[in-house]
Amino acid sequence: MRIDGVATADAGRSLVVEADVPDGADECVRDLRGQVDTVENGTVYVAVTFETPSFDRESGCTGTKRVQARVRLAEPLGSRTVMVNSQDVYTPAGATPPALRHCDENGCDPTPPRCTASSYRQAVDDTDIPRHTSWEERGCDDTWLVLDLSTRMGPACGDPGDGCSSASVSQRWFYRAEPQGWQPVTMSLDAGCTGIHRVRPEFPERLCAPLPRLARG
Repeated sequence: MRIDGVATADAGRSLVVEADVPDGADECVRDLRGQVDTVENGTVYVAVTFETPSFDRESGCTGTKRVQARVRLAEPLGSRTVMVNSQDVYTPAGATPPALRHCDENGCDPTPPRCTASSYRQAVDDTDIPRHTSWEERGCDDTWLVLDLSTRMGPACGDPGDGCSSASVSQRWFYRAEPQGWQPVTMSLDAGCTGIHRVRPEFPERLCAPLPRLARG
């Protein structure tokens, strides 16, 4: 089962879980249910289950369709996160009600942006650079972020030992906090505030004045 979304209903006392389930013949899905397994440490653990003959190819259940499973809560969800089938995590933080926001492999932290490692990973992932890039935080507050990014070079870079050399290309990126997370503003190798002040004069000097010039590699 693939979970496609979670939303609140009934003033937060219910969850509506959207999922893709088998389809293509009669009774491809039977006894669709959603229920709370447990609530602990600020998370509501939900199980969505059904019965299906789809593993038998002769059943005709070779397609998919979108369904909704409603889950009753003992009390309004509030600020708690929701984990569905021990896999997909959703949070009301940074979401547009009644929908909840799906947390990614970096967790639920990157939105709204914060000065944390997982939030920096979100910034790097949203920058137009190779995936095998490391970062060093050079300055951060509630609105602005500076990261020095280093990308190893080679014919097949990715994991260590796969053809990357010790040489690297370095870049310094400046970011601004937006509702969807850290958003890239500009890249500059200049020392101090020269590069960022060309495009964002309001960038605070306390974050950029100590920056040394960055060599490319």
